[in-house]
Amino acid sequence: MSKLINLRSFKEFFESSTGGGILLMVCVVLALIVANSPLGDSLLTLLSTQVGFENESIHLKYSIKQWIDDGLMAIFFLLVGLEIKRELVEGELASPKKAALPIFAAVGGALLPAAIYGILNFSEDTHHGWGIPMATDIAFALAVISMLVKRVPASLKVFLAALAIVDDLLAILVIAIFYSSDLHLTYLLYAGILFLIQIGFNKFGVKNILAYVIPGVFMWYFIHHSGVHATIAGVLTAMTLPTTEDDVESPLERLEHLIAKPVNFIIIPLFAFVNTAIVLSADMFGGLTSRMGMGIILGLILGKSLGILSTCWICVKSGISSLPEGAKWSHMFGVGLLGGIGFTMSIFVSMLSFSDALHIEEAKLAILVASLLAGVLGYLYLKMISKKSI
Repeated sequence: MSKLINLRSFKEFFESSTGGGILLMVCVVLALIVANSPLGDSLLTLLSTQVGFENESIHLKYSIKQWIDDGLMAIFFLLVGLEIKRELVEGELASPKKAALPIFAAVGGALLPAAIYGILNFSEDTHHGWGIPMATDIAFALAVISMLVKRVPASLKVFLAALAIVDDLLAILVIAIFYSSDLHLTYLLYAGILFLIQIGFNKFGVKNILAYVIPGVFMWYFIHHSGVHATIAGVLTAMTLPTTEDDVESPLERLEHLIAKPVNFIIIPLFAFVNTAIVLSADMFGGLTSRMGMGIILGLILGKSLGILSTCWICVKSGISSLPEGAKWSHMFGVGLLGGIGFTMSIFVSMLSFSDALHIEEAKLAILVASLLAGVLGYLYLKMISKKSI
């Protein structure tokens, strides 16, 4: 009987909206513990181990960490792309009226943090990290707001999910445009041809998922060698998958259901573990009060909350949109705070922003501190105002 209960609890955990966020937190704590224990050197050696195949014409040999960051994360970006397209076709972004508030809020919540970071790091060698505080981590943010599901309007969770999806799209555009270098046009041409083939399959009504995934794998290889970050291949592939507005499961929805759990419970926790295995030092903590550290922390906590709130206020007051059903302005500030949980995408951008290893580690620590503060402050604030309204 107890075994049956344990299996049921295990299943409920993986089907819950908070499960992925909880696993992420566990992986972050575990990574920090291991990295700063006697096992730390062994872990770093393992992550730097080269795996793969290469010859004169094919180069597919990278460290285990690179395979996770560039390879497995392409599947994460594929899932993000599928979610974006589904929302555009049949979800919260399908109509101008419904889409206006989360879209503008995401833009405001991205621009103000970037501006805060840019002002603090103007003329510094860390100025290139302005994209770090722009992103909201959808898994962590939704995990926190799900813990408050009975205390806040249900519409807030939908709004935050839509905002985070648009936020991810903005982050993807920033990575593609500003964090790609040394472009090789031949490889881009090959990738473009494969993308056109995927679009052709869509136009001719091909519904076999493999017809899109297999060209997507080759596209990943060509984009990886083109100078554009390889994870963009996942987004481009997602945009070509067919979907419909009716209740019949489309190829896009089938693929989304197929990869959602592996991404949320394997890939993202693995990425979190690998990239938060930070060996802490006194110098690194000093980085929290540096211009870069303060740019990230203030950008995520202050920039996100004020950027989201002020943009929502402009949209509502100008008649472009209206507040989510049952939500008050106090709720919107709380959601803005949760938007400051930057984690996954912020860490990803930090690795693209700097070549100096110390800067990268300092940025990761600042992201961890800011995301933790944003999550705790957002949770406590929303919980507090819910008690006042009872």
